[in-house]
Amino acid sequence: MKKYIFIALAALAAGIAFYFYFIKEIEKRTDITVYGNVDVRQVDLGFRVYGRVVEMPYEEGDVIKTGDLIATLERKPYTDQVLEAEANIASLEASLANEEKLLARRFELIGSGGISQEDLDNVFSNYEVLKANLEQARASLAIQQKNVEDTNCFAPTDGFILTRIREPGSIVNPGDSVYTLSIASPVWIRAFISERDLGIVYPGMPANIYTDTPGGKVYTGTVGFISPVSEFTPKTVETTELRTDLVYRIRVYAQNPDRGLRQGMPVTVKLILPESSP
Repeated sequence: MKKYIFIALAALAAGIAFYFYFIKEIEKRTDITVYGNVDVRQVDLGFRVYGRVVEMPYEEGDVIKTGDLIATLERKPYTDQVLEAEANIASLEASLANEEKLLARRFELIGSGGISQEDLDNVFSNYEVLKANLEQARASLAIQQKNVEDTNCFAPTDGFILTRIREPGSIVNPGDSVYTLSIASPVWIRAFISERDLGIVYPGMPANIYTDTPGGKVYTGTVGFISPVSEFTPKTVETTELRTDLVYRIRVYAQNPDRGLRQGMPVTVKLILPESSP
């Protein structure tokens, strides 16, 4: 009997020790520390039309604002096509005006028996064909005008030139990249949380972002995305022993980014726990 009592007391003591050394320690947590990198976000910029590059005024590292003209193609082949389309429209409008007069005279004569119904039908058919051709020519003019506009390449967002791919004089096809633009905003952190902490991390959760720069600024942010799919820990994040653990990718949006928070930079993120959270 004494043996069983001793075993029970030992188990109770072990349970109390576990509670105070582990459970109580977890309850003291005020944040969850995770490690990640500022996500690299970039876009390849080019033209929708074929042509020869005339100007590329920006170099690698130059800061770009939304709407800046960053490259141009030779415009003359496309402006000539616009002139050709405009001339074609003028010719069709003149022909259509003449056909309208002819159709009006045929309507006057059909009542007196001066022409047959077949003649009237032929004139009316020609009139309809000219109308359709004119609409087609106007659509073609709109396409040519759009092609002229697309000889200019504008920055779609703020950022900086990451790579200058082509040079003036290059012949480019539609879709060929001439610059790679690194997007400045929004700035977010790609990090990973353990399966154990998944239940206490939520969208909108406040976070502090720390860089490795000595005396660097502390950035604030919020959790904006939590992946529903688990994955193995990336090899650049944890030790060899932890690389086989399942983790969930999260995205933390920086609320006050500046040039001190650069793309690709490794950072430490502390997710702030509510006081009532374990």
